Amino acid sequence: MRTTSRRPTTYEEALNKTTALCSGSEYCIHQIREKMEKWQVAPADMDRVIDYLLDERYIDEARFCRAYCHDKLRYNHWGRIKISQMLRLMHLDKIDIQEGIDSIDEDEYTAILEALIKAKLPSIKANSDYERNGKLIRFALSRGFEMDLICRLVKQEE
Repeated sequence: MRTTSRRPTTYEEALNKTTALCSGSEYCIHQIREKMEKWQVAPADMDRVIDYLLDERYIDEARFCRAYCHDKLRYNHWGRIKISQMLRLMHLDKIDIQEGIDSIDEDEYTAILEALIKAKLPSIKANSDYERNGKLIRFALSRGFEMDLICRLVKQEE
């Protein structure tokens, strides 16, 4: 097995790569820092690149939070709890996370959970309504939705 050592990425290369990445989609500082660590960028150069990206608004963590919240709700069908947990893992500011979560449209959020529950219903094998509701609740909780909203929608399905 041959191991090849990659040469460390220079400041200019890192700057070009990260600006190209950030031009294409939203990233947060944590994600960019991880990429530069893989590229073996020197820590001082990492800080310079991140400062440049922030100054030129290639990275805006509040904008990232809003985009992340909307994408994970629409495409992954995640609830607010799971979304906020994932954003906290990215070391984002609590205020930015809360603003992103608050930007989620309540009607869309409820409609997505309702559609998830309706889609899951036919595949649930249960001997009683109680058991079926328990399975539906566990399923929706695992997707990161709130218990009170889940219970309200499960009762509607009865």
